[in-house]
Amino acid sequence: MCEDEKRKRPVILIYTPGISRYEMASAQPEQPRKIVGFYHAFADLMAGAVGGVVCAYVGQPFDTIKVKMQTYPHLYKNSLFCLKQTLNKEGIPGIYRGSLPACAAVVGETSVVFMCYGLCQKAICSLFRVDKPENLTTFQNSCAGGTAAFFSSIVLCPTELVKCRVQAMQEAYGNELGSVKKVGPWQVTKNLIKADGIGGLFQGLTSTWLREMPGFFILFGVYEFCRQRIAPAGVAKEDIGPVPTLICGGIAGTALWTMIYPIDVIKSRIQVQSMVGAMPGFGATFIKVLKTEGLPAFTSGLIPCVLRAFPANAAMFITFEWTKNHLRAIGPQ
Repeated sequence: MCEDEKRKRPVILIYTPGISRYEMASAQPEQPRKIVGFYHAFADLMAGAVGGVVCAYVGQPFDTIKVKMQTYPHLYKNSLFCLKQTLNKEGIPGIYRGSLPACAAVVGETSVVFMCYGLCQKAICSLFRVDKPENLTTFQNSCAGGTAAFFSSIVLCPTELVKCRVQAMQEAYGNELGSVKKVGPWQVTKNLIKADGIGGLFQGLTSTWLREMPGFFILFGVYEFCRQRIAPAGVAKEDIGPVPTLICGGIAGTALWTMIYPIDVIKSRIQVQSMVGAMPGFGATFIKVLKTEGLPAFTSGLIPCVLRAFPANAAMFITFEWTKNHLRAIGPQ
């Protein structure tokens, strides 16, 4: 057969047990590989969005109590008391106050962070000459997660700023409950832009970076480490099943929030209390809280945060993995 006829022959891929889809794709011509890469990034983006919705609504009541305890700890002696007071004054809707911007914040963050995580994994594979993302070390996966969080923080900051303000509006304005009930996420956003311009939506961005980048370094590192350890001999970590995936996601989320919680306290203070007066930057706020309230201020609201972290992140990871696998299965191979 002449050389020209060989080049025109189509490439036929035959599935072989033990050969991953990634390895099969690597045998394709360059253009199809790029199409597959773009589709996988899109699948990660959509799967992250679906996982974010589940995460937001599973954890919203805990998150509301966390924000109230972080920003106004002098009003509540403990988390249970805060919950009772919120239900007495605002009813059930009170613990779901800010759920719309919360959902937008989490969906924006998780969709971008999971997409960027996959892209950063591939970049690290190229940098360190690793054949596929599944073979990256725990540290390399952690670096991919931390880098991805840089980009997701830019999306997260404005939506989380609005969420925190809506959640703590009752405490910020005292007993003016009638006016508070009339102010929703859209009105808060308009007031922010009117008062501070577009840049006002990014108040707390530095503290968001300081929280998110090390936080996702921990989250993805712990998640991948747990999956590797829990997988039986001869079973890939991607095939451990739903219950182990839930456990790994819950452990990773708990580790993240336990480690970064003090930074989150400062971020919430800056974002919430800036609506009733100018707030200094991260360093100045940290020193002020330490001097005036002491170390206990940095753990105020930690209990509802940890109670939220396990189920919310477990639900997020299992939803992400399921959605990603199904989207990739129906897409180009």
